[in-house]
Amino acid sequence: QVQLVESGGGLVQPGGSLRLSCAASGFTFSNYAMNWYRQAPGKERELVAGITTTGGTTRYADSVKGRFTISRDNAKNTVYLQMNSLKPEDTAVYYCNANWKQIRVYWGQGTQVTVSS
Repeated sequence: QVQLVESGGGLVQPGGSLRLSCAASGFTFSNYAMNWYRQAPGKERELVAGITTTGGTTRYADSVKGRFTISRDNAKNTVYLQMNSLKPEDTAVYYCNANWKQIRVYWGQGTQVTVSS
């Protein structure tokens, strides 16, 4: 069955870094655009970063541009989110999302990222 399993979340001090991973299985990973979303308490889920099937194009929310980098390894069926210069406002549950032409969409269970001193 389809699985998206996020890992790498945790507690980090402001200014620190984390690298999230999302391991995919049960579908043809290389055919899917991949995205990272996040949801903070009391807020709507928002798109953080996205990457096309080959990794040739990426996009970012304005709030994370220059600090976060999305990448993928189609040989390992894994997408990553490198997060640098973390801020308290980056605190949220981060979700991995796989999207095939808006027709098939899969979600991971989420991983908590907390930025606090």
